[in-house]
Formats: sequence, structure tokens, C-alpha cells
Amino acid sequence: MTGYLAIEIKRMLRGPRFIVFAFVVPVVMYLLECMLYKKQTIPHSHGITYSAWLMCSLAAYSAFTSSMHTTARVAHERQIGWHRQLRLTPLLPRTYLLTKVFVAMVVALPGPAFVALFGWLVQDVHLSASGWLQITLGIWIAALPCAVLGLVIGLYVAPEQQQMYLQGLIILFGFLGGLLLPTTGFPDWLVDIIKVMPSYWLADIGHGALLHDTRALVGAAVLAAWTLVFSGAVVLSYRREAARA
Repeated sequence: MTGYLAIEIKRMLRGPRFIVFAFVVPVVMYLLECMLYKKQTIPHSHGITYSAWLMCSLAAYSAFTSSMHTTARVAHERQIGWHRQLRLTPLLPRTYLLTKVFVAMVVALPGPAFVALFGWLVQDVHLSASGWLQITLGIWIAALPCAVLGLVIGLYVAPEQQQMYLQGLIILFGFLGGLLLPTTGFPDWLVDIIKVMPSYWLADIGHGALLHDTRALVGAAVLAAWTLVFSGAVVLSYRREAARA
């Protein structure tokens, strides 16, 4: 188990494409968007700057993309028959699935920390110690349903269509969920709709550190519900595949 886990983590971190999209792109987008908004404050926010708000959003985007990319690789392993090979080994199916999610969570941790570091050093964002922990560790833990969603894509989608579905979901959840753009300019009816998205609440875990309210508790409850829903889909898929074997 430990050896398999180490191999999976090394394989992910050796991929330059993963490093670029999971760690570099969120930081670059954060700095570019901060240049656009400069030192403006968000309307009716009691002085919260866009640089602080976007730091939370792009930290969530980094955790979201890195966790999704990791587990969606399962589609390629299905294609090459890796799942059938695993059934001939002592490795249990649930161990294989849990390892995938665990790896996704491990590699999702540096991204929020990188974005927060640039927010502090470059954009001069200042928070309390608990605020920094909420933006880094809080967002990281809240990315769990995203890791499980990536696993759902890997188990249900054909390998040749996996990238299309993955990129489509990242763009949809990224823009509408407020990870790439502030939702402060969205009409109220659209904000009500996007509150069903896990990505909205993932970013809101970080925003809660700026607003000092109890919305993070609501976000945690919604994300826990999404984790259960996606986990149920994973179990159904793997049982169906096992019945066909």
C-alpha cells in the first residue's frame, strides 16, 4: 500500500503538464487579475480588496484542478487494462480507489499555499494566522469532493473523451463557481443558481476568512453532501465493472 502510494505521488509530480496547470497557471492568473483590479475594494464589503478576494478564489481553483486531474487519470488505466491486472493482485479495489483520492489530496495541497504566498508577498494581503490556515488547509480539505468527482469522470467516461469532459467541467465550474472571476458582478438570480456548485462553496471556504462570518459551516455541509453523492457514483461504477469481469 505505502509503496503503491509513493509511486502514484511521484508519477504525478514528475509530469510537467500537471505542474504547470495545477501550480503555475493559478499563480499567473492571480497576478494578472490583480493588475486588472489594482487596489480596488469590493462594493459593500467593508474594505475587502479584490487582491485578497481573488487570492482565495485562485487558491481554490488550484486545489480544484490538481485534484480533478489526478483522479481522472483512471480513465487511461482502464483503457490499458490496469484494473483487470489489479484484480489478480492482493490489492483490494477499495484500496486502489482510496489511494487515488489520497494522492489527489496530497498533490492538491501545494497549490493553495503557493497562491497564498504570492498574495502575501506580492499583493501585500494581510490576515490573521487562522485566516491563512482557512485559506490553505481549509480549502485543501474542502477539495475532497473535487477529487472524488475526478474519479467519477475516470470511471464513467471513455478515455478518448476524458480530457473533453475534464476541461469542460473545469471551465464551467471555474467561471460560474467564482474561481476565475468574482461573482460580485453576477445578477442575483445567477448567484442563487450557482450556489448548487461545489466549486462555489470551495472558494467560499476561503472567502469566509475575509468576511469573518459563519458561511464556512454552510459550505462544509454542502461539500460533505457532494462528497457522499460522488462517492456513491464511484461505488456503483466499480461494482458494475466488477460484475462484468
